[in-house]
Amino acid sequence: MKKAVWTLGVLFLAAALLTLPAPAKAEMYLEAYLGANLPDNFNTAGDIAGYAGPTEHDRGTFPGKGDAAVIGGLKLGTWFVPTGFLGYSYPDWMKYFGFYTDFSFHRLDARQNRYLDTYSIGGVVQETGFNNFSSEGTVATWAFMFAARYGFFPDSEVPFGRLQPYVAVGPAIMFSTQTPKFGTYTPLNPGSESSVDVALAVDAGLRYMCLKNVSVDLSFKYRYAQPSYSYAQLSPDGTGFVNTLKYSPTYNLFSFQLGVAYHF
Repeated sequence: MKKAVWTLGVLFLAAALLTLPAPAKAEMYLEAYLGANLPDNFNTAGDIAGYAGPTEHDRGTFPGKGDAAVIGGLKLGTWFVPTGFLGYSYPDWMKYFGFYTDFSFHRLDARQNRYLDTYSIGGVVQETGFNNFSSEGTVATWAFMFAARYGFFPDSEVPFGRLQPYVAVGPAIMFSTQTPKFGTYTPLNPGSESSVDVALAVDAGLRYMCLKNVSVDLSFKYRYAQPSYSYAQLSPDGTGFVNTLKYSPTYNLFSFQLGVAYHF
C-alpha cells in the first residue's frame, strides 16, 4: 500500500510537470516538506459480530489515542498572476489567489487503550467489562487546495512581497490502512484492511521568499475523514464461526510542516 501510494504521487507530479510549456512564466512552485503529525483522540465505534456464535456480539467504543508521527509530502501549485498557468492572462486582482495539489504520507498508530465492551446473546446483554484495543496504520492524503495569500515587504526582486501568509481549503482523497487488535474474551488479530475516503483539508501557512526562485514555508494542516474498515476472522475458540469486525474511526488530523520550494 505504502509503495503504491508513493508511486502514484510521483507519477502525478511527473505528469503535471510535463504539461508545462518550455518558457514557463507562471508563478508556479514545487515544494517538499517534512513535519510532525500530532497525537489525536479518535473515538471509534466498533462491532465484533458472530463471536462464538451467530447470535453473539461484542460491541464497544474504542477511545483511540493516536501516536505522534513524522509526515512528509510534496506540493505542486500556481498563483494566478497575469502571466498565468499555461500562459493564460488572468486579471491582476487574481494574483492573490491560487491552487495547489498536496500529497502527504504518515503513520497513524493507536497506542494500547482500554474500552468498555458489551457482550450479548440474541440482543440480551450478558455482561460488560473492559478490554484492550490497539492498532497500527498509515494515511496518505491527496488534496486539491484553493488558496488565498497576501504579500508584505515587496522589493524589486519579489514585487508581490517576500513574506506571504496564506490559507487554503479543499477536498482530498484519503488512502488509509489499519491493523487492529481487539482484546476480547479471546484476543482477535484480524489483519490489515484499507479504506479510500473523501476528506476535508484545511491549510494555513507563512511563506518567505529567500530568493526570487526559492522559498521556505511553515504551515499547519488539518484533515477530517470518516473511514470504515471491515474484517473477517475464523473464531479462535474452535467453534468454526467467523467473526466479522467493523472499525469506524473519525479522524481529526493536525500537523505542522516545514518546506522548501522552488519557483519557476
